[in-house]
Amino acid sequence: MAILIVGGSGFLGSELVRQARAAGHTTVATYTTKPGDSTPDAWRRLDLRDAESLDSVVADAQPCVVINASSGRADWAITAEGPVQLAIVTAKRGTPMVHVSTDAVFSGAGTLYDESCLPDPITPYGAAKAAAETGILAVHPKAVVARTSLIIGHGLSVHERLVHELAAGTTDGALYSDDIRCPVHVSDLAASLLELAHGSAAGIHHVAGPDALSRHQLGVLIAERDGLDASRLPAGLRADSTTPGPLDVRLDSQVTQRHLRTRLRGAREFLSSAAAVRRKG
Repeated sequence: MAILIVGGSGFLGSELVRQARAAGHTTVATYTTKPGDSTPDAWRRLDLRDAESLDSVVADAQPCVVINASSGRADWAITAEGPVQLAIVTAKRGTPMVHVSTDAVFSGAGTLYDESCLPDPITPYGAAKAAAETGILAVHPKAVVARTSLIIGHGLSVHERLVHELAAGTTDGALYSDDIRCPVHVSDLAASLLELAHGSAAGIHHVAGPDALSRHQLGVLIAERDGLDASRLPAGLRADSTTPGPLDVRLDSQVTQRHLRTRLRGAREFLSSAAAVRRKG
């Protein structure tokens, strides 16, 4: 099976490439500025803002499925409009599509969110991702929109790098103790996305871990895993900061989990297991 992974040079995209190749799939991955460290069968440069480029890349790859793991942050043209253009191209070709979305589409006012909850974003990034979800499902009703949370794993995620920098005193900032999420391991997430891509799923799915943790609690677990001094991690309150964002967003992934072979582990499990292995080593 040929898989096109949009955003293949990123953290999640690289893991998707690795797992897809390991499963024997022909894998084409895209990048915006330069190829990543993963080794797909082919790299293609892609600008999601360029409709002609989108059509050309998809036509050249001839994929059986497209997984969009790209991230344009709050850039509306990349994060909101680009994925919808991709959905239009794949829908015209009858190609299944999986789009990775985020818990940032929610405000946090409701705390626990399942797939039936409607987006109510309060940040530009969340608004762009919510717009992409709506547009994708409007033009490609058989597409999958997979919402996830903080992605952790292998020491390479943004949050893990920040924990190391804070513990070393090489950067300023704090880990919020009032910002609650449901972290997921990148390997679990990638495996789940590939399952959804190969199945008959459509519509909204939640793919996050079962443990609800604050960013500071998560940081402490990462520090313990990596042998860092967790007491050096400064705590703060997002509510007192100038950085906007939802405070408490817990994705309920139980419905999706029942249909997956991949078990979505909680952060306490995958980080404590890694810590135990490190201590034994």
